[in-house]
Amino acid sequence: MRYFISTVFSLFSLFVLIDCKKTDSGATLAPTNLVVNTVISTDGSGTVVFTATADGAVSFDYEYGNGEAATVPSGTVTYKYTIAGTNTYPVTVTAKGSSGLTVKKTVQVTVTVTSSVPGIFWSDEFNTDGAPDPAKWGYDLGAGGWGNAELEYYTSRPENVIVQGGVLKIKAIRESYSGSAYTSARIITMNKFAFTYGKVEVRAKLPAGVGTWPAIWMLGSNLNTAIWPACGEIDIMEQKGSELNKIYGTLHYPGHSGGSANGSTLVINNATTEFHIYTVDWSATSIQIAVDGAVYQTVANSAAIPFNHDFFLILNVAMGGTFGGTVDPAFTNATMEVDYIRVYK
Repeated sequence: MRYFISTVFSLFSLFVLIDCKKTDSGATLAPTNLVVNTVISTDGSGTVVFTATADGAVSFDYEYGNGEAATVPSGTVTYKYTIAGTNTYPVTVTAKGSSGLTVKKTVQVTVTVTSSVPGIFWSDEFNTDGAPDPAKWGYDLGAGGWGNAELEYYTSRPENVIVQGGVLKIKAIRESYSGSAYTSARIITMNKFAFTYGKVEVRAKLPAGVGTWPAIWMLGSNLNTAIWPACGEIDIMEQKGSELNKIYGTLHYPGHSGGSANGSTLVINNATTEFHIYTVDWSATSIQIAVDGAVYQTVANSAAIPFNHDFFLILNVAMGGTFGGTVDPAFTNATMEVDYIRVYK
């Protein structure tokens, strides 16, 4: 009996020892010794270099104190604040361990931004009548909408796309053309202009008519090697003609494409009778989509999603298709007008 009790006690002691060793290995402990260092630019650009380190950490989450956040596996990130003036932000860094346990630390950073308005480094003001500037724009031509089951045939004819009276006009027309029941235009900056990070601002008035599908958007320039959605897509503005004034801002990428895309909507007034400003503000840490300055879609950017390389611009009006839906039998024509498109850095 004593032998049995002694054996049981010995086995219990062994289990405790093994369990203690597991605990001592750190597998179930939160990261320790979290240190956050900052280097704040003095040139008025609002740039801060953050470096976080912690024993046992596998990644770091940053909350920048202005509503934006990002996951930074390495712990080092360069972030740019944009609000003009001298402002202090509480930046919270969360170090994550492999077990999922975390430790947090908050530091205060005081940043000076001399101007909140970035400089324009590419634009089209559409002030010269005629065809769109061939140095800036090319065309996607043909039918079907490249997988969207669209009903129009895209052309480069002046009937469908023209600069006139200080605005670009893209016109969808009900007509029989090369086997399609409608014509329209889709102009692109591919192989002419592309960029990584910046702010795109488009002042536009949208077409009316059930079945219309106007879009202001961007595609990754690597789409020929990284097939959609791997190349990434940023939809700055889309509208269904059956839901006028409901504006869609959407990102498509692996795991979030088509009907599962990462998007939000905003209802505005007079989208088809007045000009509004459609914007995307794109950085290494976030992508924000807005109408008239009202941000309604924000996605944290990181190396895990394909929004850290060159993208090009696209303007078009589609008819029907997977998004536009059934076209009103009484539809004859509708036009999207664009006053300007500006890209800021």
